[in-house]
Amino acid sequence: MSQSSSREAILFCRYILSSLDRLVQCLDGLDETQLNWHPPAPHANSLYILVVHTLGNAEENLLWTLFDQPSQRNREQEFVMEGPSTDALMTRWNGLREQLQQALLSLSSLDLEREHLHPRRGSITGLDLLIVVARHAAEHLGQAELTRDLVLAATPR
Repeated sequence: MSQSSSREAILFCRYILSSLDRLVQCLDGLDETQLNWHPPAPHANSLYILVVHTLGNAEENLLWTLFDQPSQRNREQEFVMEGPSTDALMTRWNGLREQLQQALLSLSSLDLEREHLHPRRGSITGLDLLIVVARHAAEHLGQAELTRDLVLAATPR
């Protein structure tokens, strides 16, 4: 990857990291029950799951797929995860955030044009991967913000 960051990569870096920062902030001040609470709707996910899954997506796409490394992700496992606190997720995010930023800021325009083999999407350009991650993070941020509002409303005071 080139040392000359593309303008697009810089913009995507800012928006992706901002969405992920806000997603992780949705966990602030929640206890174990609140972290693992599921909205009363079919297939709705807890805040813990939303964060684990969204970070897994960003890691897979921006650190592995974009750099042509085999994915180490177990996507299905993300949807059954629970956690006793935010500690492990905060530690993971702090390390992953720096890795994502370095990776994104290393991308040149040529890197964004290059094709990569995605484990579920097939052949995809670097720019398309950035769009996938930005869209995915924003979608789950919206779900997380709503889920946080619901869990706080459902929690007896």
